[in-house]
Amino acid sequence: MPAKNLDNDDSSLVHGGFISGSDKPAFAMSPAPNAPVPVLIAVPHAGRDYPAHVLDSLREPRFAQLRLEDRYVDRLAREVASAAGVPIITARAPRAMLDLNRARDDVDWGMIAGKSPGEVPHSQANRRSRSGLGLVPRRLPGFGDIWKNHLTQAELDERIEGIHRPYHASLAQKLERIRDEWGAALLVDFHSMPPLKRRPGEHQVARFVLGDRFGASCDGSLTAYALRSLQAQGWPVAHNRPYSGGFVLDHHSAPNRGIHALQFEICRSTYLDKNLDQPGDGLAPVAALMATLVRDLGAATARLAQRGHYAQAAE
Repeated sequence: MPAKNLDNDDSSLVHGGFISGSDKPAFAMSPAPNAPVPVLIAVPHAGRDYPAHVLDSLREPRFAQLRLEDRYVDRLAREVASAAGVPIITARAPRAMLDLNRARDDVDWGMIAGKSPGEVPHSQANRRSRSGLGLVPRRLPGFGDIWKNHLTQAELDERIEGIHRPYHASLAQKLERIRDEWGAALLVDFHSMPPLKRRPGEHQVARFVLGDRFGASCDGSLTAYALRSLQAQGWPVAHNRPYSGGFVLDHHSAPNRGIHALQFEICRSTYLDKNLDQPGDGLAPVAALMATLVRDLGAATARLAQRGHYAQAAE
């Protein structure tokens, strides 16, 4: 990953990948080499570096941005990472161009010029693309297609090579380094969600949803600790429903090797303004809450390794 310090306000950032049609990198990482706990924070859906040609291709750019972005959750996550002293990798490429929480073959081939679903092999990964939210989002509920034109195969390939491959390669490499150093590692995948609707018989609507792929991506003791901690502070929280995690957790977690992954969906009303558009007064207190939780989860992850759970994997 090429190290180019492009941000004047933080010379420690390492950048990688590229956004086609611009001079911007696809992601940035703050390495935090002396982190006190074995945690890596990732933010795949908050990128806002839109090339002009992408904005021109969107039917309603502003609407698509508000609906597709995990709006400013990167600012929240950066405060958490800074306070906890842990590394963070943040996408700068927008989700509209490519969704980093999808597999590379999760493509809606109907949006690729000259292609149709019948021309490509069937893939289990195509379940999300059929709903319009595949590797490159095609449509949004209540709105329809978000693009004016089809995407070419060459454009898709360039986005995969410039954004998807280097982001996930860097994330995997950093997790392995943490695991090798500590004997275990925890990936905390930050996302945000619009306010959930109250379901029949439900007294409180969850403001946090923790996803661990129904126990497959993370040691159950870590998930249980996170749930108890949020509940103890009065936050309504849900587990795996309606969000259990996606490609990031499936691809990078390996609990049997000491690599755990936990997804946090944070309600946008907790840290954005009343229009769910700009950072609000809640950002600082939510960041402080999450920083404490991340440190505690990291310490618990380190203790799992110290008790010998992963001694063989780390040797």
